[in-house]
Amino acid sequence: MFRPRPSVVRRDSGLYAYERALARRGLTPIAGVDEAGRGACAGPLVVAAVVLRREIQGLADSKLLTAAVRSELHEQIMASAEVGVVVIPPTEIDARGLHKCNIAGMRRAVARLSFVPEYILTDGFPVPGLPAPSLAVWKGDQIAACVAAASIVAKVTRDRMMTELSSVFPEYGFDEHKGYVTPAHRRALRAHGPCPHHRFSFVTVSRTFVGEWSGGRSCLIRLEDRDERRGSREVRNRDGAAAIPRIP
Repeated sequence: MFRPRPSVVRRDSGLYAYERALARRGLTPIAGVDEAGRGACAGPLVVAAVVLRREIQGLADSKLLTAAVRSELHEQIMASAEVGVVVIPPTEIDARGLHKCNIAGMRRAVARLSFVPEYILTDGFPVPGLPAPSLAVWKGDQIAACVAAASIVAKVTRDRMMTELSSVFPEYGFDEHKGYVTPAHRRALRAHGPCPHHRFSFVTVSRTFVGEWSGGRSCLIRLEDRDERRGSREVRNRDGAAAIPRIP
């Protein structure tokens, strides 16, 4: 069986080096896949798959760009590239686990594309079950253009969702920290408890409160109040309604 010679791609060869090397082997179109919100304790996980149809100047890891530059590049990507986006809610993350949701989200984002790419570059770790050959690229959003584009689409999409969520739950400041753990977010959690968009399986949330959500109403107790109330048969939640929390 004929095997083509392997390509050596230097990490300092420019953002389009991977795509050009694969294209020389006839492996095109190429999809890049990345996510946003993996480390947040509130809000969804957003995964994007992007196939670039032309080179876009200024692409870089979304975390290294200003919000204004990200927004401008996002518009260019959406206007000229093939894009698939998947939004995974906190309830699914709590039920299935973050890594499983991340892997499944990458597969689903690629499936949202209108065609099957010839090759797929994923950021960080390998993804089994993709419909084409793939390569996991360490810090792929910094060295592969299609992955950088996917990171921008995922982050801008998620940031806009969190800004909208902040108008419903202004006490948490989601428009500022986007659901990530910050001192201000921790203080808001201690003062108000979590909302339905927090990830209850995350230690930052679970360490502060124990209990369950029922019918959209909080049935939670502060950990610091748990010992005082352990002997009581009835506990009041934030709405003043009786609630029996789950206390380990």
